[in-house]
Amino acid sequence: MKTTKKKTHELAECYAHRGFHNKENAPENSMAAFRNAIERGFASELDVHRIADGSLVVFHDDDLPRMTGAPGRIADYDIETLSKLRLGGTDEKIPTFDEVLDLYEDSGLQLLIELKVDKGNHKMLAAAVADRLAKYDGAFAVQSFDPRAIRDFRKLIPGIALGLLTKNYFNKDDGKIKTFAAKMSSLMFNRVAGADFAAFKFKDKKNRLLQRSIKRRGMGRLTWTIRTPEAYKAAVAAGCIPIFEGFDPREIKENGEKDSNEE
Repeated sequence: MKTTKKKTHELAECYAHRGFHNKENAPENSMAAFRNAIERGFASELDVHRIADGSLVVFHDDDLPRMTGAPGRIADYDIETLSKLRLGGTDEKIPTFDEVLDLYEDSGLQLLIELKVDKGNHKMLAAAVADRLAKYDGAFAVQSFDPRAIRDFRKLIPGIALGLLTKNYFNKDDGKIKTFAAKMSSLMFNRVAGADFAAFKFKDKKNRLLQRSIKRRGMGRLTWTIRTPEAYKAAVAAGCIPIFEGFDPREIKENGEKDSNEE
C-alpha cells in the first residue's frame, strides 16, 4: 500500500557514522552509540537489514563474525537468536530498527538510513522500512548502494531526500566489470533510482567522472567516512555533508590543518 509523508529534502549538517561510537562501551550501530549521538546533538547514519523472520535490525555487515564472533550471515538469523548476541565484546546487543526509531523520534535530530539489500530483496526491504517510517514522526533520509531499493522506496514515500551511495568501482580488468564500473561510477543507474544526493567515498572527491556526474545531475553531495578533523574541514570546504566517526566535529579548531585522504 502506498504511504505518504510530509515532503522534505532537507539534510543534516553532518552525520555520526553508525552513531557516535567507541570501542570501549558503545560499538557501532549500538543503542549506546545512538544515545551518545543524541547527547551531543548529532544526526546519525545507520544500516538496516531485513532478516529471516521479516524483522528489521540495525547492523552494517552482511555477516556476523567481525562484530559478534558468531558465524554466518545476518539475513539467515531470526530476531530471537540475534538478541542473544553481543557487539564488540560489550553488553550491547544488535538493535531493532524500532528501538532506534523510538530513541530518535523526539530528539529533533535526523536519521540517515541505509538500506542493506541482500540477495535481491530490495522490494521487500524497501516496503518493510517504508511501512515502519510511515508511522515515524521524526526526520529521516534514506540511501542505498542499490538503485532499485531507492526506486522502490520513492514509490512508497515520495518527497523524502533519497541518496545513491557510490565509490570508485574501477578495480578489475574484466571487460564486463569495466562496463558496470563506468555505469556505477558515473551514476548512470540514478535513472532508475531518481536520487536527490550522492554519497561517495571521501578519497573519490577528485574523481572527475563521478564529480562531473553529480554536478550534471544537480545532486547534493555527502561523503564518507570522515575520520579526522582535517578531512572534515576539507569536506565542508568542498560543499559536502560529512559522515564522520572517531572525533567530535564541535572540537575542530580553525588552525589551517592540511587535508587528509580518508577511506
